[in-house]
Amino acid sequence: MDDDTLSTPDNDTFANKSRNSVYFGEGLLSTLSAQHRKQRKMLNPVFSINHMREMIPLFYEVTDRVCPEYCGLVLRTVLVKKVQEGTQEIDILHWMTRTALELIGQSGMGYSFDSLEDDNDYHPYSRSVKRFISLTGGPVGFFANQFAFHLARRFYFPRLQRLIVELIPWKRVQDLKEVIDIMYQTSVEIIQTKQMALQSADPAIAAEMRNKKDIISILMRANATASEEDRLTDSEVIGQVSSLVFAGMDTTSSALSRIFQLLATHPDAQQRLREEIREAQMNGQLNYDQLVTLPYLDAVCRETLRVFPPVNLAFLRTARSDMLLPLSKPVRYVDGQERTEIFVAKGTNVIVSASYEWKPERWLSPLPETVVEAHMPGIYSHLMTFMGGSRACIGFKFSQLEMKVVLSVLLSTFKFSLSEKEIGWTMNGIAGPYVKGADKTRPQLPMVLSLLEKPN
Repeated sequence: MDDDTLSTPDNDTFANKSRNSVYFGEGLLSTLSAQHRKQRKMLNPVFSINHMREMIPLFYEVTDRVCPEYCGLVLRTVLVKKVQEGTQEIDILHWMTRTALELIGQSGMGYSFDSLEDDNDYHPYSRSVKRFISLTGGPVGFFANQFAFHLARRFYFPRLQRLIVELIPWKRVQDLKEVIDIMYQTSVEIIQTKQMALQSADPAIAAEMRNKKDIISILMRANATASEEDRLTDSEVIGQVSSLVFAGMDTTSSALSRIFQLLATHPDAQQRLREEIREAQMNGQLNYDQLVTLPYLDAVCRETLRVFPPVNLAFLRTARSDMLLPLSKPVRYVDGQERTEIFVAKGTNVIVSASYEWKPERWLSPLPETVVEAHMPGIYSHLMTFMGGSRACIGFKFSQLEMKVVLSVLLSTFKFSLSEKEIGWTMNGIAGPYVKGADKTRPQLPMVLSLLEKPN
């Protein structure tokens, strides 16, 4: 999701390209206007429902089975080994993060970041994304971004920008530069490997590349045959890798972790969801149509994303030009006049806020007319969780499917209970759990897992 854009009829009014372009390159998270529309036009078919159907087997390769093409362990097998001798406390966030990265790696890039074989086997890219979030979050991170990178952005040429950053004698800035370098180099390696395969003289290698179903492979094939006007540059293609990983790794792992915690807090809801999933699984793994039509599974996901969105929508945005901001309801000014819009001057900081009480059942009945008639611009369920308009999260269907596959696999196998440790959540760019009284900078969600008997 793009945390630098406020959804309005004119999205670009509250957009900030420069910061994200320093971090992620020229991908969807960074570009504006015509360039952004061109990239979305190229990527939209990859996130269509037809292609999402083809993603389901890729998701199961990581979560619930070992395929000849996949050399790693699968999530369910890893967790079964940990609890087969009895109930164990496991850091759910740790495994959700690694699984989310591997899911986006396999289905997004045809690339394995993590075999899931070692408890501490974090890929350098994964470590970099986590460091990036901590380095750019909080007051100190905000100052580092506003001062150091704002200074560098004043210079147009990338080499000069880099030189400016290298000359700033501040460890946090240099650590952030190192993180960005690792993310960029990994993206370049992935794209270069695919380009070599696409152009290979070996018919078998070229044919394999032509048949790959991952997002970047499909994008590169489409880009190779696109008109000059629509074709993406190498920098734009490279920029999509970091954009996909950053948008889809910690956001999804945060949402999944929150769901498991809520289901442990509400055991009746957990059991109800488990029964729905197991009944649907009578004939094997759930396909696309089953996953999207299970009512309670959908309700649990919607309600969690409504009450606890993984990305804080109260980020600070700055108006890039004067505009009239329309209101959903009229407000009365101190002078007694009622107004339906507010004038926002260029340079004004704008903050958006959010809502509470987790109750999945509310989604099992028709929505209240007040919600339907509010005409919220959000792309998903009258919510702003995935934003709206031309800069809405392009992968919101991908994220929902990913969550539903993981939930269907794990809830049918394990019972999730709360740990005795008290858990808090902090919003450091992306919502993250931590153990109260422990290191707050180390996100973790210890939960008690026990193996369930297989249904008859």
